[in-house]
Amino acid sequence: MATVARFEVEFTRYLEPDGTAHEPLPEFARDPDRLIPLYRAMQLTRAFDTKAIALQRTGKLGTFASALGQEAIGVGVASAMRIEDVFLPSYRDHAAQFVRGVTLAESLLYWGGDERGSAFAGPRDDFPICVPIATQVCHAAGAAYAFKLRAEARVAVCVLGDGATSKGDFYEAMNFAALWQAPLVMVVNNNQWAISVPRTRQSAARTLAQKAIAAGIEGRQVDGNDIVAVHDAAARAIEKARDGGGPTLIEALTYRLGDHTTADDATRYRDAAAVEEQWAFEPIARLRNHLLARDAWSREREEQLLHEIGAEIDAAVEHYLATPLPTTEAMFEHLHARLPAALAAQRAEALAFAPAQGGDHG
Repeated sequence: MATVARFEVEFTRYLEPDGTAHEPLPEFARDPDRLIPLYRAMQLTRAFDTKAIALQRTGKLGTFASALGQEAIGVGVASAMRIEDVFLPSYRDHAAQFVRGVTLAESLLYWGGDERGSAFAGPRDDFPICVPIATQVCHAAGAAYAFKLRAEARVAVCVLGDGATSKGDFYEAMNFAALWQAPLVMVVNNNQWAISVPRTRQSAARTLAQKAIAAGIEGRQVDGNDIVAVHDAAARAIEKARDGGGPTLIEALTYRLGDHTTADDATRYRDAAAVEEQWAFEPIARLRNHLLARDAWSREREEQLLHEIGAEIDAAVEHYLATPLPTTEAMFEHLHARLPAALAAQRAEALAFAPAQGGDHG
């Protein structure tokens, strides 16, 4: 009997949970000034989450999916992209969207049920939030293939959850992209939970990264709470794809510190002590400790940053609450160049029973 192939999955971590660094760091991380914007973006995301949950609890926002404890994945991935690349998010990727140029007010509009929040003022080619599980991987593979056909030096980057790697959409899209060597990077946010189903009950695979092996592409694993490791892995994969090297699957290990969404109560299926233990590994304190150890941060700068972020979020909330609500016919707009007869009839009926227009999200 002969061995026909052997495979390995590499794991990367640069910053330990206490902020201690493994040398040598990637070149970008050797300059603290390049890490501070990443720190700010993670802090902004966490403060935004807190405000969004408060708005939902007071009836001013719809169901919201927090990124608590997972901020390094979105920030690390998006900060490695070029503006001409295209991002395809799941419903927990507002950290990446903010880095890409989506505004806080646009995000609030979306979560408030107003689709005008998906008409991004910044990254016009980025896709809107995908709520169905794993379907954005198919969209990403298609976009990447289009870039290749057009000979455009662009890369499609999508983020998906650990549960999404159990869906057929994921395997089909990965196989398609691998076969055609499309410029695609798939990042798995392995936060250990698919709603109430733990990672251990989702897949018998030792890693999720190894699922790339069946498709014939590179799969690697990183510490998803280490912003340096995430950014470095994403940057390498993106540039490899841009240079014609084909797709990469990155599994980023993290933990969902909050509920799945504001419609969930994780205390019904998770042990509080186990969640508390995971706070020792979260990404913001890790990077802050690293910056403090390098004399690149201080309590004064922290206080100033939190004040600036608070003001930025308050302004976005004020804008969101004052935005006039969409009209009834808005749900029929932008679906077809010419509205089909069946929908035209529904539109007429909806308008006949529509309440008086007016009001705002407040």
